[in-house]
Amino acid sequence: MKNIYISMFAFVSLFLAGCADDYLDVDQTESVSTDDIELYNNNAGAETFVTAIYNKFLDWDTTSFGWIGLTSITSDDADKGSSPGDAGTDKDILDALTYNASNPSCRDIFKAYYAGINRCNQALEIIPQLDKADAGLRSRLIGEATFMRAFMYFTLVKIYGGVPIVDHLPNPSSIEDKNMLLTRKPVAEVYAFIENDLNAAIAALPLKSSYSSDEKARVSKGSAYALLAKVNLYQKNWQKVVDNCNLVTGYSLVPDYATMFRLEGENGPESIFEINGVGSVPAKGIRQYSQVQAPKGTGGWGWGFNTPSQSLLNAYEPGDVRKDATIIFRGTTLYDGKLVPNTVQNERYNYKAYSSNYSGADDSDANVIFIRYAEVLLMKAEALNELGQTSDAIPLLNQIRNRAKLPNTTFSSQDDIRKAIWRERRVELAFEFDRFFDLVRTGQAKAAFAADGKIFTEGKNELFPIPEAFLNEAKGLSSQNPGY
Repeated sequence: MKNIYISMFAFVSLFLAGCADDYLDVDQTESVSTDDIELYNNNAGAETFVTAIYNKFLDWDTTSFGWIGLTSITSDDADKGSSPGDAGTDKDILDALTYNASNPSCRDIFKAYYAGINRCNQALEIIPQLDKADAGLRSRLIGEATFMRAFMYFTLVKIYGGVPIVDHLPNPSSIEDKNMLLTRKPVAEVYAFIENDLNAAIAALPLKSSYSSDEKARVSKGSAYALLAKVNLYQKNWQKVVDNCNLVTGYSLVPDYATMFRLEGENGPESIFEINGVGSVPAKGIRQYSQVQAPKGTGGWGWGFNTPSQSLLNAYEPGDVRKDATIIFRGTTLYDGKLVPNTVQNERYNYKAYSSNYSGADDSDANVIFIRYAEVLLMKAEALNELGQTSDAIPLLNQIRNRAKLPNTTFSSQDDIRKAIWRERRVELAFEFDRFFDLVRTGQAKAAFAADGKIFTEGKNELFPIPEAFLNEAKGLSSQNPGY
C-alpha cells in the first residue's frame, strides 16, 4: 500500500506546509493548486472539491479496463474477448478465476478507490471551512461527498471484504492515523460505516426534482436511499430493503430500454446514480471505456474485450428486447447505421458501452449507470419474496418483464419467484457490474461458473485478494483473504 499511503498523506503534509506543488485534479486535463484554501472560499471553489470526486470516476483505473476485468470479465456474463493471444495484461487470468495477490487489476482498483476516498475526505474537511460559500450549497456538497464515500466503500467491501476505514484526512505524524490506513476492519464494521454515511447523506441531499436541468447528473436523496437499500440487500436485511426502496420516489421506468444507454437517454427518469462521460475535443470521458470493449479486427474500432458469453445469450427469453439492446452482434447494423462487419474478431460485444459520436476515440461520451429504478423494483421484489410476501413481489417482477416486451411470469411459489427474480436481474442488469457479486451473495456462484466452464472455489473466490503491496506495507496490521 505504499503508493496509497503516500497519496493519502501527501495532501495533508503538503497542505499544512503551504507547499505550492500540491494539486487537486478537477478533470483529466486540469489541476488547481490547493496551497491556499481562501482561493476556494466561494460557491465555485466549494463545488471544485466535489467535482474532483465525480471526475475520479473518469480515470482509467477507476471505471475502465481493470474495473471491467474485475467486475464483468470474471462473471459468467462475459468472456475475455479480443484475440486469443491478447491477454489484456491480466484479463485472461481474471476470466479463468486464477488471479492472485499480485494481480494488477486487483491492485489498481484498490488504489483507485482509496484515491477517490481521499478526495471525499478532502471535500469533507475543507468545504465546512469555506464560510463565504452559500450555506445551503455547502450542506448539499457535503451530502454528495458523503454519498460518494459510501459508494466507494460499498464497492471495496464487495470486492475485498474487510478493508481499512479512512474517515478523515490523516495527520502525517500520527501513528494512530498510519495504523488506520493499514488496518483492515471487519466486514460488519465497514457496512455500519457505509450506512452511517448514507444516513448523513440522506439528511443533506435534495430530491432529484429540485436540481436544475444542467445538474441532473448529481446524486440526490433518492440515490442515497437506493444505495442504502442495496447495502441492506447484501446483508439480507429484507425489511430494510423494502422500507428504503419505498423512499426512492420521483423515478420511473423508461418505455424504451435501449435508449438509456444512448446519448438521448442519459440521466433520464430511471437514472439514480450515473457517471457522465462527456465527449469533446480534447477528449474527456471515462478513459477508453468504450474503446476497450468495441469490436476488434478488420472493420472494427476497438480492443474487443469483455464480450457477452454464450451463457448470457442463452439466458434471454424469445422476444426479450433487452438482448439486442445489450449485445452487438457481428454482421449487424447498429441503431445509428454503423455496420459491424463479419470480419471483426468476436461474435458479440457490449452494446451498453457503445458510443456513436466517438466510436473510435480513446475517450467517448458513453455514460456508466451504477443504479437505476429498475433495480430498485427488483430489490424490493426480492426482499418481499424473502419475507414471504410473494404475491406482492410478483407485480414488481412483471413491471420489469413487461417493459422488456415479455408476458407476466407464470411462476407463483416462493422458490420459483426467487429464481425468476435472480434471472431477471441477470438480463436486466447485464454489463452493469452486478453479476459476479449477485452470484456470490445468492449462493449461485459455484454452479453458475461450472456451467460456464469455470471453477469457482468456495471459501476463496467469494472475495478478491488483498493486494500484496498493501500487505507488505501493513507489516502484520492486516492479513490476506482465505485461499490466496
